Amino acid sequence: MSFIKNTLLLKRIVILISFSIVSLILWNTYTFFQKFKLEERLKMEIVATAMKEFAANQDLNADISLEDKIIKSNLNIPMILVDENGNIGSNSYKNLDSIKAKDPKYLQQQLEIMKEQNKPIEINFLQNKKQYVYYRNSDLLNKLSYYPLALILILILFLSLIYMMFVSNKIAEQNKLWTGMAKETAHQIGTPLSSLLGWIAILKQEKVEDDYIVEIEKDVHRLNTIANRFSKIGSLPKLKKLNIVAITKKAYNYLEYRSSSQIVFNFKSSDKEIFSNINEELYSWVIENLIKNSIDAMLGRGELSVHIKSDSKKIYVDISDTGKGIPKSKFKKIFRPGYTTKKRGWGLGLSLSKRIVEDYHNGKIIVKNSEIDKGTSIQILLDKIS
Repeated sequence: MSFIKNTLLLKRIVILISFSIVSLILWNTYTFFQKFKLEERLKMEIVATAMKEFAANQDLNADISLEDKIIKSNLNIPMILVDENGNIGSNSYKNLDSIKAKDPKYLQQQLEIMKEQNKPIEINFLQNKKQYVYYRNSDLLNKLSYYPLALILILILFLSLIYMMFVSNKIAEQNKLWTGMAKETAHQIGTPLSSLLGWIAILKQEKVEDDYIVEIEKDVHRLNTIANRFSKIGSLPKLKKLNIVAITKKAYNYLEYRSSSQIVFNFKSSDKEIFSNINEELYSWVIENLIKNSIDAMLGRGELSVHIKSDSKKIYVDISDTGKGIPKSKFKKIFRPGYTTKKRGWGLGLSLSKRIVEDYHNGKIIVKNSEIDKGTSIQILLDKIS
């Protein structure tokens, strides 16, 4: 409980710090942008003043090198000079594409952009003549405007990594919890199992009918199998070369014998022996989970079939039913831990089956096909060995 509280507190602190960083970055960038924009304005006013002095000087012997230098110093701010009627004279532009500028439409488009970005600078000449200097933001200033966006994207990436770390930690804690519960369950089952074995020995001595003892031994063996399955959760199981057909048939027979007579069971295999490296107890658990789900989906009435086939590399185990079906949007969701459509379900059967097949046996389990109110077919794919 304290771990959950600490995690929530840490998440809130991270979100608050991230929000503060973003706000600070945006404010500083906006302030710097406005300051840089003001500096460009002052620079253009100086250029406009130099142009005015340059045009007003009628003395051919006067030194105008300073004005000329100031005008030429503008190397990065695009500008257009227009008369008081709004007409653009020939070569009355600077820092624009020289080829595109030959097109009057391009110049007019640039002029409209400049009008939107900045107020014009008025130049008053002699004889009451006026001209206006229009300019737009430099490329450097335009790039600076995208700087906050880049920082926000980096921050989002950073937060995503933090979120993934929290999620992975949560999943690790959940896996650790389920593993601990599974091993504790196996440990607790072990005690009554030993007692039951002792009682079976006593029953044999008392010469109880053999049929009863055989059935009790089957159930004790079943409990022992369940305990072994739970004990293997969280540890890497040993795989052996085994006949998939025989092991699948064994799990199939166990559930067929204990299921409703209103369910028609069908088992078919392309060969009597198909081998793969598997752990018998865990693989049987998967088959039993899938068959039980199919029985539940059919509400105790319908047709269930198990079909095994193979090619040169793969083994395909199809478990099909005539139940209520699964929507296509939930084909992957059903394998997530905790997802269930049953009122009393834990949502662990299919997720556990997926882990056993894919993590322990390097295979794959998928919803092969499904139709609402017609049925579902789930397929297990395993590597075939000779």
